[in-house]
Amino acid sequence: MSETITKLAYQSFQQGKSYFGLAHKVISSQLLNLVAPPVNELKTKPVDPKLLLKIQQRLNQIIETDWEDSQRGVYPSSLLFDNPWEDFFLYYPAIWLDMPNIWERANQKRHQEFSPDIPTAGYPSYYLQNFHHQTDGYLSDWSANLYDLQVEILFNGSADAMRRRVLAPLKQGLKAFDTVPPHQIRVLDTACGTGRTLKFIRGMLPEASLFGTDLSPAYLRKANQLLSENPGELPQLIQANAEELPYLDNYFHGITCVFLFHELPPAVRQRVIEQCFRVTQPGGVFVICDSIQAIDSPEMMPMMENFPTMFHEPYYRSYINDDLVERLEKAGFENISTENHFMSKYWVAYKPA
Repeated sequence: MSETITKLAYQSFQQGKSYFGLAHKVISSQLLNLVAPPVNELKTKPVDPKLLLKIQQRLNQIIETDWEDSQRGVYPSSLLFDNPWEDFFLYYPAIWLDMPNIWERANQKRHQEFSPDIPTAGYPSYYLQNFHHQTDGYLSDWSANLYDLQVEILFNGSADAMRRRVLAPLKQGLKAFDTVPPHQIRVLDTACGTGRTLKFIRGMLPEASLFGTDLSPAYLRKANQLLSENPGELPQLIQANAEELPYLDNYFHGITCVFLFHELPPAVRQRVIEQCFRVTQPGGVFVICDSIQAIDSPEMMPMMENFPTMFHEPYYRSYINDDLVERLEKAGFENISTENHFMSKYWVAYKPA
């Protein structure tokens, strides 16, 4: 009985987030068209109602998979209800306050604009973008505070469920090191952002040594704040470019990378993969989570084509046709598998033992 009640509570929790995200987008779009109509109408592909039904089915399926993974013991069911409520109540009003700035920049196509007090020297040019019209890109505390909530709204409350899909293949891959004491297992989350994925990995691996890198000092500060909420947690976070990871060869038993590759130029994707191969131990596992691609989700092409039109994602069109399996093999990974959940795709690759 308690399991049934818990499942109903989780389904209701997710459904509530989904309805909230949808309502926010509808209301904000109507308000935008009323108060500040776009100067140039966006040329988006029409979306068939049957496709919307398919998307809802995929959303229901990932929620079911999320529940099943918790019941199989991949991670504790408490993670299903993990939500930064304090951030929600604190920063949701700020999202509305930020909208006029976002609308103005988007209308005028000012995609590389940053506040004058934000230093931009030393960052790669491809990184200095207002990705999905984010104010200050990824380089301010304002941006870091709003990011998780904005992404949850974008994906109708499913962003964390998509992140948690890296946990099962990571845990499976780490079984190759069963003879290693749990506290000596080292896992890296590349481009860790605000630390949400690391928090979920900690819930699954309470004793492992966890590491995170990101280019943004602001997002690392947010990640440090989030991870420090866990009693006894010692976040090992470093500001670093994933093209040049500051670790020894063969150092990590497992590596994850979530929602990074669609925001990288093609050549940079290859360099990041090669760096992850270098720092992975022989027999170790590398798990990537990113957007769906054209090759295995052709029915979703209208959504994929609309995404970079509606949001500033300059490298997305090259990403959806990029063969990451070929890139992984070129770097030296083997035994590569892929799977799709909702609007995300996953690659699981191993370094030869």
